[in-house]
Amino acid sequence: MNPSNRSRTINQRLFRIITGFTFALMVAGLMAGMFFVLVFSPQPATGTALPANIPHLVRMSLIQAGLSTALSLAIGIGLAWSLDRLRFFGRSLIISLLATAIVAPGLVVALGLIAVWGRSGWISGILSLFSLEWKTSIFGLFGIVLAHAILNGAFAAHLLLARLAAIPAQRLKLAQSLAPGPFRRFALLDWPAISSAIAPLASIIFLLSFTSFPIVLLLGGGPANQTLEVAIYSSVRLSFDLETAATLALVQLAICLVIILPSITTAPDFSPAGNTRLHHWPDRGIAGLLQIVILMVAVALFVSPLLAVLQKGLFANLSGPEFFEILQRPSFLRAAGNSVLLGITSAVLTLFIAIRIAMAAAGIGKRPLRSLLLMPVFAYLVMPSVVLSLGFFIGALNLGIDNAIAAPLVLVIANVLLALPFAYATIAPPMKSIHERYDKQARSLNLGGLARWRLVERPLLGREIGLALALAFSFSLGDLGVISLFGTSEFSTLPWEMFRAMGAYRTNYASTIATIMLLLTLFIFFALPPLFSRDKSGN
Repeated sequence: MNPSNRSRTINQRLFRIITGFTFALMVAGLMAGMFFVLVFSPQPATGTALPANIPHLVRMSLIQAGLSTALSLAIGIGLAWSLDRLRFFGRSLIISLLATAIVAPGLVVALGLIAVWGRSGWISGILSLFSLEWKTSIFGLFGIVLAHAILNGAFAAHLLLARLAAIPAQRLKLAQSLAPGPFRRFALLDWPAISSAIAPLASIIFLLSFTSFPIVLLLGGGPANQTLEVAIYSSVRLSFDLETAATLALVQLAICLVIILPSITTAPDFSPAGNTRLHHWPDRGIAGLLQIVILMVAVALFVSPLLAVLQKGLFANLSGPEFFEILQRPSFLRAAGNSVLLGITSAVLTLFIAIRIAMAAAGIGKRPLRSLLLMPVFAYLVMPSVVLSLGFFIGALNLGIDNAIAAPLVLVIANVLLALPFAYATIAPPMKSIHERYDKQARSLNLGGLARWRLVERPLLGREIGLALALAFSFSLGDLGVISLFGTSEFSTLPWEMFRAMGAYRTNYASTIATIMLLLTLFIFFALPPLFSRDKSGN
């Protein structure tokens, strides 16, 4: 390579690194600004003192998150183990469906759980056939933990299955020749493959449960099961006590920071799971039977709330004019238009930022510098939607900005930050592999900038680009946290419209919105990745 080309290559690499750090610093600055607002700009409280129930809120938040995490990991490990061993028609569809758990709208899942596990739900109806009564209420700790375990357990199973599927076939053949029992095989082969992912996965699931908002809001059942996130919302919406809300937000921030610090640069890897090797080694006997039972129970737990939503919102109303009348309501059309527009904007911005940071990370060889770059990417796990929106809410109030004006911008920023860790985790691994494999050839051909992206990276990242866009759009579509503080009758989204309908006992309207949100999420998640994938010829 001649000196001029070498200098140009170095400059292009520096440009990528500087650009990535610029976006990371922008995210860090935004988070720092929100922290500053929460600490130094709370409004006067309407009460005489801060609430005495902060210890209860912290304790309840920790208990439900801890139980949810333990049960989610147990479900995830068992389901991944079963799917790795079993082969059957529809297996790929189930694996793909499990991947949607992370983006399934919490409000929709909660509504489905009520339809299945409520006093007049499916379980109660089945038991009544045998003159039995379902006495456990879905509202309370049971419902919260069940919802989190179903969603996060499916999410964990998808990620852990990718680890099991990556075990080399040669190692499997060698182990099979030694004829170990199924549980001995798990200890020798499977556990070493997944154990390194357990701690960071547990941290992420704990934070997702700890900062869960719509599920706790809908299934909490009262103050006894209230968490910090819901208490922040109640302080703003019900009593307009911003000082208390800011204090609760800072408490939550401190706890989240302690949890996420050990794994601040770790995120789920959305690598394809399943048929990544040709060698199949099934288990027989009791282990095989146990795997079938685990698979059937876990899939039933995950699929039944989704089917209940479709049955309640689609098939129950489709026979009459009400379903189509709802789709033509001005309030629904405005909310749907806002949600789609915000989702597209958030998805495009998320993808752009994730790609730029992934490019920078791929070109950085030193781990400390790369860790510094990635810290802001995962900042949203520390400052979730309600806390972030509270900072924006107080800031907009102090600046005299109307909610209707601030809401769209805040929603886009919050949705970008929410999806960024997962979009980055989707783009970064293949981007790093492309860099390691093709960097020298690209430099020898003097490919850089847009040419390198267009000819080398873009064709090889097609499916990951589609998946990152689907993740970001789906996160934006189902988010209730930010709009819960900024939503009004004039500015609404589908989750806010659905929540208001449920509060007004307009169950048919809420069920129809839930159905539309679920179908749109599934369509986007299944349609975009193949759409952006390169064809079989490699173009």
